[in-house]
Amino acid sequence: MKRIRIWLSNFTLIQQFLSIAFITFAVLVFFIFSFLNTNIDSFVNTQMYTYIHRSQDEYLETRKSLNESNVVHFVYNSVSKRFLNSVPEEYAQMLESIDKEPGDGRIDSSYVLDNNLIVYSIVSFDNDFRLISIAKNNFRDEFRNALFSGVINATFYVMLALIAFILIWIMSLIRPLDQIKSYINKIKSGEKASLNVERYDEIGEVAEALTSMNEELEQQQRIRDEMVQNISHDLKTPVSTIKSYSESIKDGVYPYDTLEKSVDVIIENADRLEKKVYSLITYNKMGYLQDNGDNILNLRMEPIIRKVILAAKVLRNDVKIKTDIDSDVYFHGEEEPWRVVVENLLDNALRYAKSKVVITLKDNLLEVYNDGPEIEKDRLDKLFKPYEKGNKGKFGLGLSIVKIVVETYGYTVTGENMSEGVVFRIYTARKMKKLPKKRKSRKGSIIET
Repeated sequence: MKRIRIWLSNFTLIQQFLSIAFITFAVLVFFIFSFLNTNIDSFVNTQMYTYIHRSQDEYLETRKSLNESNVVHFVYNSVSKRFLNSVPEEYAQMLESIDKEPGDGRIDSSYVLDNNLIVYSIVSFDNDFRLISIAKNNFRDEFRNALFSGVINATFYVMLALIAFILIWIMSLIRPLDQIKSYINKIKSGEKASLNVERYDEIGEVAEALTSMNEELEQQQRIRDEMVQNISHDLKTPVSTIKSYSESIKDGVYPYDTLEKSVDVIIENADRLEKKVYSLITYNKMGYLQDNGDNILNLRMEPIIRKVILAAKVLRNDVKIKTDIDSDVYFHGEEEPWRVVVENLLDNALRYAKSKVVITLKDNLLEVYNDGPEIEKDRLDKLFKPYEKGNKGKFGLGLSIVKIVVETYGYTVTGENMSEGVVFRIYTARKMKKLPKKRKSRKGSIIET
């Protein structure tokens, strides 16, 4: 079966169809001339007996010789052992050799005469008389041939109609597939292409998915182009500032009043440049992140969150960072990627918060809430796409890095609007093996930083 499947897979759809049609036709012919042939003989004999019985009943009812061309009747006296009507020579041997005593019932049987099967029936009447009725051989053969021809003709026409229907159906498949192939080839060569497949089955879904994918790729390409331009501009500005200030200081000129203030400007722009480059490097590195370990909750999250809060609390002194953390909560993964995740979520929260940020850590759950403005509905589905920036965003890579790390380690991340503010949640997407606890878990506490 596997070889046949491989053999068929090298053919076009039309060639596959013709091959299957030929195999089906061969199997059907074998079925007709073996199994069906035997069953037709059985059916023909049954019909012959039914026909003979009907003719016998009419004969016994009228007690007159019937003008029957397909059944011949002979009346036999079991006492005198003689036939009351003349017996043709062709039936003499048969009538002499068969048992003519059916008892009180009716006997249906057959007799082979000169390699021909002859069916007959014997019924008793008036105690001493037997009616022996024989279906003429040519009548049986004609009936059988007519039935066999009818079955073959009906099968042939059904097969022909089925083949025509399937051929039309395959042609209806080939046309949209050719359209899809042409569409893909045009996209590969960089040409403008459109795909209009008016189907609502799986082929239509594939065509729709291809067009949606192409539109998404074009959109991503436009975003990347814009991003490259923005990055080029963002990198160019601090580099130009650093270069011009350095050259001025070298010439003994202080662009910003004093040497110290001018050097501070250089340092500030160098920091900006470093952060931009770091974001790009982090995104690229996280894109190659792999999870090669067992699904074991091996990383204690509380110390990581505390370190990130300690480093970030100076960013906005007007915002309170509150925590509700269970100390013995373990996540699966490595420390550095998870630290980047917490940093990016907290940085995002601080950027939009009005007065507070709340970090919650429970079993299989990490939440970062801020009381800032709601996210626009049209952006909710695009939060974690690369190069998507909010109104206060920088590069549009922070949340996409979060998504890469979270999904790599088997978790799910979501962002949603609350009645007042926004919350990002990270929770388990697959079953993890728990690490045996070495210390008692302390209850979570609300801590203001």
